[in-house]
Amino acid sequence: MKPIVSIIMGSTSDLPVMEKACQFFEEMEIPFEVIAFSAHRTPSEVSNYALNTAGRGIKVIIAGAGMAAALPGVIAAETPLPVIGVPIKGSCLEGLDATLSMLQMPPGIPVATVAINGAQNAAILAMQMLALSDDTMMKKLIDYKAGLKKKIIKANEELDKLEYKYKCK
Repeated sequence: MKPIVSIIMGSTSDLPVMEKACQFFEEMEIPFEVIAFSAHRTPSEVSNYALNTAGRGIKVIIAGAGMAAALPGVIAAETPLPVIGVPIKGSCLEGLDATLSMLQMPPGIPVATVAINGAQNAAILAMQMLALSDDTMMKKLIDYKAGLKKKIIKANEELDKLEYKYKCK
């Protein structure tokens, strides 16, 4: 089995956030890889990685980074593949610095950016991209989204059962 999605993070300290993407792909049975590279500490490795991902069968890259968050942009500059950036909440600016770094890419170097610590949404977006050319994956995605709707319906049924003196029915 070869990976079709690559999850890359600037440091293994980002794993608690990025693991949500791993768990989603595991649940959806989508082959993925996980790797840590730093755009600042291992720039040549990042460049080599980005230049070779498409040739290895990767279809989408999810890149998580905090602070200056150069990783997704550096990867996007050197690959034709779609890159989804996950800003990681840092200690100083609560992830706003990483978010702005990913959003403010120059023309021609897009990085699709999800919410701060939004690795699960990055994985869902990656699956949506992949499902455009894979009917089986599209079916799983439709079922997943139907399940989300069912959870809300069930939650409202539970809320209806709550009894308060001033709660209107």
